[in-house]
Amino acid sequence: MSDAGFEAKGACLCGAVKFTATAQGHMDVCHCSMCRRWTGGVFMGVSCSDVQIEDESALGVYASSEHGERCFCKTCGSSFMWRSEQLGFYSVSAQAFEDPAAFDFTTEIFIDSKPANYDFANPTQKLTAAEVMAMFSSEGAPE
Repeated sequence: MSDAGFEAKGACLCGAVKFTATAQGHMDVCHCSMCRRWTGGVFMGVSCSDVQIEDESALGVYASSEHGERCFCKTCGSSFMWRSEQLGFYSVSAQAFEDPAAFDFTTEIFIDSKPANYDFANPTQKLTAAEVMAMFSSEGAPE
């Protein structure tokens, strides 16, 4: 799949949070401790722009750090999106999209935080926490 953005739709488990976004053609996995605690595993995210939520009142927001927020459905609790409004960066849960197979698994971030009890078979680019933070500092947000 190309990295050219395309319109994609999706929803949370109960359907209360419905969205449309311009999605990139790749999925990244985050191994940081916050994502693992938030999702109960890893966060599989798709970089998006122009994220439109049908009913903003259904979306819960938790400021998990000084530069990011974690969004979830207030009804079913589905982990939905990590965003940094100040950087204009949105990473939407890949599995919340209507067609999650549309996204190639390309990158694992915070690889130095990954526990030893799991691995992915896919060949991926692996970035440490320092590399990810440097990308945010120099470019505003990773693509």
